[in-house]
Amino acid sequence: MRFGISFLIKCLCSSLLLVFLLLTFPLGTAIAQAAEQKQAAQPPMKFILVRSFLCEENCAEWISAEGRITSDTPAQLKKVLKKIGGRKLPVVFRSEGGDVDAAYAMGRMIRKAGLETAVGGTLLKGCPVEDTRCEAAIAKDGPSVGDTYSAGGYCFSACPLALAGGTSRVSSQWAAIGVHQITTIYNKVRVSYRIEYKIVNGKKKEISRKEVGRKSAGQSSSTKLGKRASTALTAYLKEMGVSQDVIGLMMSATPDNINIVSSAEALRTGLITDMLSYNEWPGMPLCAPDAAAEAVCHGHPVAEAPVAAATPLSTAPPQKSAMVTSETLPKTGPMDFLLMYHGNCQEECTQWISADGDITPETPARLEALLKTLGERKLPVVLQSNGGDMDAAFAMGRMIRAAGLETSIGRTQLPNCPKLDPRCKASIAKSGPTEGEVFAGGGYCLSTCTLVLMSGTPRMIGYSTIGLVRPTTAEYTKFFAYFDEMGASAETFETMMLATSIERKTILRSQALDLGIINGIIPYGDEPGDRLCGPDAKESLRCPRKIEGAIVPAAAASN
Repeated sequence: MRFGISFLIKCLCSSLLLVFLLLTFPLGTAIAQAAEQKQAAQPPMKFILVRSFLCEENCAEWISAEGRITSDTPAQLKKVLKKIGGRKLPVVFRSEGGDVDAAYAMGRMIRKAGLETAVGGTLLKGCPVEDTRCEAAIAKDGPSVGDTYSAGGYCFSACPLALAGGTSRVSSQWAAIGVHQITTIYNKVRVSYRIEYKIVNGKKKEISRKEVGRKSAGQSSSTKLGKRASTALTAYLKEMGVSQDVIGLMMSATPDNINIVSSAEALRTGLITDMLSYNEWPGMPLCAPDAAAEAVCHGHPVAEAPVAAATPLSTAPPQKSAMVTSETLPKTGPMDFLLMYHGNCQEECTQWISADGDITPETPARLEALLKTLGERKLPVVLQSNGGDMDAAFAMGRMIRAAGLETSIGRTQLPNCPKLDPRCKASIAKSGPTEGEVFAGGGYCLSTCTLVLMSGTPRMIGYSTIGLVRPTTAEYTKFFAYFDEMGASAETFETMMLATSIERKTILRSQALDLGIINGIIPYGDEPGDRLCGPDAKESLRCPRKIEGAIVPAAAASN
């Protein structure tokens, strides 16, 4: 006999009632990247429109973004973007990270608006160091007045994902970018239902379900990158033009730790597109290709005279570095080599080979003479040159590679020498090494000098300018054969050069890494070549072990 019975869940047997009342499921999954899951050190992110006080007119402006990224942060950013209209102001981040989904949303908003991003902090005018964005200095209407800084700037956890939204994204050796595993937090909720059944053919059939209560049942978390989270992260990085290798960097550090991404790795993966030079600051916009030397922007193009497309690489006029176009360049002559030292050589004494000047057909013989005096000692070669003879550059590069020497770019300054003659003859030692200092800031290696640079093992740069020229048809074969010989990417360089009509071209650090012209960035606190201790230096933190061999005369190779 068929019949129907309708009844309430509370009328069920107690064991069945227990099953339904204890039904638990995750509600509103949240993804966060927070060291030790606390995030209390930083308040929620706040955006401030800031104008530089280091100018009188046409002052640069930027959006200062500091604090923890929360679910509300994208809405706050949206308000700021609406306020500035269509103005392309850089966003300067200083953040411990936070909500990943919010970071995705911010990155997409920044990319859609065509804005640039940078890592750094903002110090508002009149604020103390311990409270750099004090309330008293925040303008009620219009931009606040302040300055930015790199030293101590950081972008951790989810922050690099928001940073990736920039059309141009920069950092410096004094700032830090860090990533770690994504932590997925599940909020558990215990839900109670009122359910009606009817019996059909002897079987229960649910006909209605109504929620009658819910109660928090705590939280659980997981660092396992689930399918949904992995798909979202992969798609976002691809959308922003960032390498999937970033996922490996993230997974290599637990949520309790931060994997600090080196400058070279950040450039290689695309987390940043360039590094700020020693005289550039976060919030500077990227220079336009035709930017004037005095323009307030980063990545100045090289100032150069027009040349015919068929100008041979080996006879092209010297180029001037982008970093030194605002002042008179030091006089240059044929390249000479000086064996240098820095320090008193009783405690900490570093040594390097300073190679400065134009590359001529005679330059390889001078280098060979110096290398013979060094014997088996492997001192770094620090280059500064406008370039010159291509065949001579090839010969120098092969000598350096055979000797297994490091190369880098930098300015060598001798004591008591004027700015326009930093290697004045009066300060060159008549025998033995010459005392001096070396700096990356303002250094340059242009045209065929870059062919020499790429021969180093390793080959590194700091805040220096690299430039390279497209070869002529006659030079094409041997030019790219040399690239292959040095392990650089000839195909990538050819593609890059064919994409532009410019015969002389500066190369971004990210491009130089991709090409294999360089394979590292000089660490913060170091200068080019100033890292190898002399044979008489005492063992110390800077000189962890003594270098065998004697300091040899260099006078024969210095001219």
